[in-house]
Amino acid sequence: METIKFKTNIKCTGCLAQVSPALNETAGENNWKVDLDSSDKTLSVQGDLQAAEIIAAVKKAGYAAEKI
Repeated sequence: METIKFKTNIKCTGCLAQVSPALNETAGENNWKVDLDSSDKTLSVQGDLQAAEIIAAVKKAGYAAEKI
């Protein structure tokens, strides 16, 4: 299983709550996490997904993500 990492503008647990439904639907629950302690607020996603799918899911929730 591949892990893809993204720099995001998800800043807090409130933001995380907003984006969770979209990421759970796209990547599956427990297949992603956001490191809120990182300066880049890194989103790590495991699975056989395309980066564009994850970026679209994050954007749908009102946030930005860029593959790193």
